[in-house]
Amino acid sequence: MSKTRPTVGENGFVLPLLPPDRDPRLWTRLVRVMFFTPGFMALLLIKAGEPAAFGVTIELLLLSAASAVVAGLFIGSQSAGAGADNASEVSLWSGGLVLEFLSVVPFLSALPPLFHQLANSNLLHTRAPGAVDLSLGFSEIIPAFAILPFMLYQLAGFGTLHYIVSKTTNWLLNSVIVVAIVVAYIGNRTANYPLEKLAVGLLVILMTVTVFYGVLKLKRLQGVFEANAPAKVPKEGKDAKV
Repeated sequence: MSKTRPTVGENGFVLPLLPPDRDPRLWTRLVRVMFFTPGFMALLLIKAGEPAAFGVTIELLLLSAASAVVAGLFIGSQSAGAGADNASEVSLWSGGLVLEFLSVVPFLSALPPLFHQLANSNLLHTRAPGAVDLSLGFSEIIPAFAILPFMLYQLAGFGTLHYIVSKTTNWLLNSVIVVAIVVAYIGNRTANYPLEKLAVGLLVILMTVTVFYGVLKLKRLQGVFEANAPAKVPKEGKDAKV
């Protein structure tokens, strides 16, 4: 039988809606994936030595890997036992926010130009004599479609942000993410690197502000919940039974 969180306090105060309890072991596995995968790709591109095309992509991948480490710190400080405070009780959700917006979003933003650069880099692979250059055309943007299930994850209520902002704000934020990724990709493909850097910079700033706002609001909501939640009835021990 599932446990339900109280929605009304003893004084009639309507308690804030908080995200459900989640298994930290699944988050820590995702931290490992988000650290090693983008980090390995970044090292590969640095070794290739094409800074003009790979520059922003490398920065996004390194941001994704480094943010996963920070998310691990949040997740590792989760506690609901003795001595737990508002910060430790929302650490898991806060770590999820860091992973979603400072690790996953930069990684998704790096995927489309990364695929194009890996497919067309002369330094990563040599062309056979007499080989004809073939354009991959529309198929080059197939990796970009990974943003769609991410939007579904956010807008369908699976993400942590669903409990922090309104539905309209959630839609607006995800729309801006998609637009910024598309603009950055167009800038990369047209060699308009200042445009790509501008779009990526705005995206990173927006994600950082979102994470700061989300973590602080989660902590505040937890404080309001704890201050107004009904007192827990102590469980009777087995010896109390006659």
